[in-house]
Amino acid sequence: MNTARVRTLEVSIQEGYTKQSYVDNPITDDNQVIEGYFQKEISQKAMAIRKVNKTLCALLGLAVLVAFVSYYFSMSNELTLNKLSRQITTLNDENAELQNQLDRLKSFNNVDSKMMEYNMLQKAAKVIEVQAVSSPAAVDNKPQKTASFNWAIGY
Repeated sequence: MNTARVRTLEVSIQEGYTKQSYVDNPITDDNQVIEGYFQKEISQKAMAIRKVNKTLCALLGLAVLVAFVSYYFSMSNELTLNKLSRQITTLNDENAELQNQLDRLKSFNNVDSKMMEYNMLQKAAKVIEVQAVSSPAAVDNKPQKTASFNWAIGY
């Protein structure tokens, strides 16, 4: 596509043969046939450099685009992992409380099963009634317990 603006001048052509050559009579600026701006001819080296530069720019743009897309996906994965980490921490705390309660119940169950195994607690075969006896010794009052303590025996 030629976008140059061209203006032509009419030049009188001499008819007849003269024995002058171009070197003897060069064309001067006054005798220009075409005037205007024309792009200079681009060498093959410059065209190859331009083609390599355009290719490298396209590859760089593609690399930047891939970097943005991968950054987006990595950030969304990180947010998902953080959310799951918070949920896991909450579940671990709840499980620790439930495990403590389970250990306590198992310890009571173990004590109860051992007592049943060795038959330490038995019902009385017969009841003996005894008359009340008055004693001259005074009975000391024991101090009352202030707080109860729940024993937890391991299993």
